[in-house]
Amino acid sequence: MKFEDLLSECTAYDFKVALEEKKPKSWLKSVSAFANGLGGSLFFGVDNDRTIKGLNDVQSVCETISSKIRDYMDPLPEVEMIPQRINGLDILQLKVNTGRYTPYYYVGDGQRIAFIRLGEESVPATAEQMLRLVLKGANKTYDSLETAYKAEDYSFNILANTFRTRAQQEWNKKYLISFGLVTSTNTLTNAGALFADDCPLFQSRLYCTRWDGETKGDAINDAEYTGNVLLLLREAMNFVKSNTRKGWEKLPDGRKNKPEYAERAVLEAMVNHFIHRDYTVIGGEVHLDIYDNRLVVTSPGGMYNGTLIQEQDIADVSSERRNPILANVMAQLDYMEKRGSGLTRICKETEALSGYKEELKPVFKSTTTQFQTIIYASHNRQNVGDMSEIMSEIKLTERQQYIISLIKNVPTINVKQMSEIMSVNKRTVERDLTHLKKIGKLIREGSDKDGIWVVI
Repeated sequence: MKFEDLLSECTAYDFKVALEEKKPKSWLKSVSAFANGLGGSLFFGVDNDRTIKGLNDVQSVCETISSKIRDYMDPLPEVEMIPQRINGLDILQLKVNTGRYTPYYYVGDGQRIAFIRLGEESVPATAEQMLRLVLKGANKTYDSLETAYKAEDYSFNILANTFRTRAQQEWNKKYLISFGLVTSTNTLTNAGALFADDCPLFQSRLYCTRWDGETKGDAINDAEYTGNVLLLLREAMNFVKSNTRKGWEKLPDGRKNKPEYAERAVLEAMVNHFIHRDYTVIGGEVHLDIYDNRLVVTSPGGMYNGTLIQEQDIADVSSERRNPILANVMAQLDYMEKRGSGLTRICKETEALSGYKEELKPVFKSTTTQFQTIIYASHNRQNVGDMSEIMSEIKLTERQQYIISLIKNVPTINVKQMSEIMSVNKRTVERDLTHLKKIGKLIREGSDKDGIWVVI
């Protein structure tokens, strides 16, 4: 077998000219990183420039490797030692399988370190990466973890109303347990916290920006939202509708609207990023950036299995999910499909737009720390208005703006609560609410008692 063919079969690899017995950390860190990731191989008897140097005694090297792994690795990784003969020289392939009981530590020199793969290097795992490894080893996910939040302290009106609207079924409180949002001890899981009306997880945030031009410079409009994941999804879609152009084509009996972006494609993208983002990144958030020619969504966390999306055929992407409870609830709400076809749908919905060209195909990028979706605006934008026209808004009073702000923070807020906060009588609040509904800034979903306000 040619050496290059051997390398092509490896998910990752490192080279060592010789086995360093007195400095086992120099190569055991690769063993740790491979076991904590997608696996990989160490080739002994090969220089860093891939020059085959060979080993004098392969059997002795095998015995020493086995001894060092037993002495310095915890838990013991699954490895195979495979002698290879390349160009008449003997080398040793130490194949490390992806581990099931992560994290795998190097233990020595008074240290206990778990390594992960970053590019072509093996580096110590950060606190956030350690949490992911611990969860993986325990066969748990972040969204399934129990919190200290008591279920009776939180309401789920937004989820209930969305369920009634989209699933066309009556909501039942027992779904909270069956969906995995509330535990048997009546506490919220992290998934439950994300779907609660007053979501207590600070990292559940969305930053939206409409940029002037095709690069980041002057912002035409921006907004920041925190809280319930369904509310964030709604605000994201409202922001896109308010900050993108709509072209039109004249027809004999009227005109046909031609939007810049397929609404379903944008919805799929936003759902994908809210559901699959890494919520262990406390300082992270989802970013929605709209430029003159494209829409970009970025979220914390790369592919769950550690691969790079740009190196894969999206039609064959694995449906592994970082947050399966969130994904299941979104599937129940008909926001996504269970078979993991979201990326394909983004492409198909975009392709169906009038004026589509191959260069407008959506692009998906990932690193070890983030995932990005890029959707390009349709070329067919005849008869579009300029941004000043699109961005113009009906002037609101300071009190009406305050009401909008209160509702964005607490969609379940009632007239009495708003009256007390603003120190105005209830009739004044009711009059402002009536006006805001009339001009299309607000709608009411559900009953007066259990419903929610929605900002448009």
